[in-house]
Amino acid sequence: MSRLAPAGARISVLYTADEIAVCVRALAADIAASMGRDLLVIPILKGSFIFAADLLRALHEAGAEPDMDFISLSSYGAGTQSLGEVRIVRDTEAAIAGRDVLIVDDILESGRTLAFAKDLMSARGAARVRTCVLLNKPGKLAVDVKADFTGFECPDRFVVGYGMDVAHAYRQLPFVGYVER
Repeated sequence: MSRLAPAGARISVLYTADEIAVCVRALAADIAASMGRDLLVIPILKGSFIFAADLLRALHEAGAEPDMDFISLSSYGAGTQSLGEVRIVRDTEAAIAGRDVLIVDDILESGRTLAFAKDLMSARGAARVRTCVLLNKPGKLAVDVKADFTGFECPDRFVVGYGMDVAHAYRQLPFVGYVER
């Protein structure tokens, strides 16, 4: 399925809004069963913000009472290729020591960002650090990291929508797709 996107580009839909909603509810049920009610959810901004908001509501519905803080990390800049170095753009404010932390990211591709965030929370004394990604893109890992909770396996395409972008475009799309070239 293709849809017209801003500036006339064509977007092919990989995962519809309805498929994503079902997936998010299933992830929340698994997370709540595994991590309990009291956890600190830390989405990695900006790409995961829509996923994290939906996940937080679904965690509530699953009986959890999560707290939330944010971290903004960057390894892409304005391009489509990872620069290989992760930098903190905005740090968390919540106390991490002794807490169960769930790091939420949009996509696990090179693994650098997720590994960086996981190591950072561990170094800050988190009792337990688990990770959740909406998309896992196998075969692209540059570091040894695996998400504890994964929504979908993603084909080798540059994806947009549902918070993910290319040069700050397409975040608002209610589905996950890719720009046709």
